[in-house]
Amino acid sequence: MYGYGFDSTYFLVIIGALLVMYAQAKVKSTFSKFSEWETTNRVTGRQAAQTLLQASNIHNVQIEHIQGHLSDHYDSQNKVLRLSDATDRETSIAAVAVAAHECGHALQDAENYGFLRLRNAFVPIAQLGSNLAMPLLMIGFVLNVFSLVWVGILAFSAALVFQLITLPVEFDASKRALVIMEQYHLVEPDEIPAAKKVLNAAALTYVASTLNSALTLLRFVLMAQRRRD
Repeated sequence: MYGYGFDSTYFLVIIGALLVMYAQAKVKSTFSKFSEWETTNRVTGRQAAQTLLQASNIHNVQIEHIQGHLSDHYDSQNKVLRLSDATDRETSIAAVAVAAHECGHALQDAENYGFLRLRNAFVPIAQLGSNLAMPLLMIGFVLNVFSLVWVGILAFSAALVFQLITLPVEFDASKRALVIMEQYHLVEPDEIPAAKKVLNAAALTYVASTLNSALTLLRFVLMAQRRRD
């Protein structure tokens, strides 16, 4: 029989939540700060993306505006680079850095970057795992069917693996962004540190999310072992 006492594994949930909250606050404050810092060359995020794609001989990627805040992304399947309100028409260091980061993904795609190909191939597995994990875990724990619990843990692990694969993809895109921004004079050398802060803050959200998922997975494993003992 199990009582309703405090579950010590909740500390893992709290730690994960705090990490995510910190990362989100960091990216919000950093982007807000450098959204007010105009680049010397006064190019918009869209103009920066156009320049970088053309200079990289990438002519099959379209640039589209998308609603939302920090919803920028590169769609490798449809070859579309989507820029949000805060990036598309703005001339700030934050806007140019984000646009350059998305161009970094387009460069990865054009070069068949290994981790990007691996991530794209892993998408169906990760989606299946993400959809199945929680229902299996809930049913397994409620009914004490531990075979379902471990299948749920395996499914959750698949989603975590996807997040782990995503990290080098994001880090590499940011690294490329810093190089090409300076190479094609979209920002001045003294503006690079500010752009780097924007990209690092964005990368932190991926790291925090991955750590949160890892802590959640650890909690499920500990709960499963405790229930079986």
